[in-house]
Amino acid sequence: MKALVVQQFGAPETLVIEERPTPVPSADEVLIDVHAAGVNFPDLMVIDGTYQILPPLPFIPGKECAGVVKAVGSCVTSVKPGDRVMMQIEYGAFAQQVVANQINCHAVPDAMSFPEAVAMGLSYMTAHFALVDRAQLKPGETVLVTGAAGGVGLAAVQIAKALGAIVLAAVDSPEKAAVAKANGADHVIDTTVADLRNALREEVFAVTAKRGADVILDQVGGGVFDACLRAIAWCGRMVVIGFASGRVPEIKAGYILVKNIAVIGLQISDYRDRQPDRFRAMRQELLDLYSAGKIKPHVMATYALKDAALALNAVKHGKVIGKVVLTTA
Repeated sequence: MKALVVQQFGAPETLVIEERPTPVPSADEVLIDVHAAGVNFPDLMVIDGTYQILPPLPFIPGKECAGVVKAVGSCVTSVKPGDRVMMQIEYGAFAQQVVANQINCHAVPDAMSFPEAVAMGLSYMTAHFALVDRAQLKPGETVLVTGAAGGVGLAAVQIAKALGAIVLAAVDSPEKAAVAKANGADHVIDTTVADLRNALREEVFAVTAKRGADVILDQVGGGVFDACLRAIAWCGRMVVIGFASGRVPEIKAGYILVKNIAVIGLQISDYRDRQPDRFRAMRQELLDLYSAGKIKPHVMATYALKDAALALNAVKHGKVIGKVVLTTA
């Protein structure tokens, strides 16, 4: 099989395509023929060696894929050869075939394409866990989403709206603003304005009767995080998802105290490994929302494995609206 391989940590251009043996599933594992693999910001960090979990070199990156079951181990009961499935793993998805434990495989509805399936994988799982488990979102609350046109951001806009929230989408271009609005955002906030530290709070206060945002999902960090923290409501919850800007912000504990706010972290793979049953249940909740027409993943473009560097660089430079996907055909 063909696979993208990290031989040494570095830029996306350092990835090479190699022929690798077809993996053999153990008793509890499933082998799938990969049709699509999702490209995520953490993949960039894994490839350049800055992610918190790194496999030994050389390795195949990629944290999610969708395809058709080729073979199953002797103890597998949840799926069978020929089934259409999606799976989330720590690494190994950027290949024509991959194995994973059966608990990490989930059926893909017939109406859903494989690119849609991976687009609704980690991005939507992250957004759902952030809103439901970590922030304990309630209907009628106001949610501010930063990076609101990317994979996680657009998923958060759709899910928050489906759960009855008022959604504020923070974006950095008119094109992204239009997409956020088309996907359910009630208000759009421009993060490229001068004096963002004050301007963002003024905009949020203007549409919340000076209350602020009850829930903030931030995956940008840096100055955007700093500005968002000033726009949070009393007893609000800030969920930290990532730091796409490159700067990890710092928080003064006194500010958390006087505003009665909570700053909450989210590492999605911990749920996959520590609470796999909860992970599966959340994935089914998302599929139910999809079947009800309340959410729909946005696949901006698909790329062949050989063009993976183009897809990864689009993510790296913030050019992706929704999701980009690798295909193995």
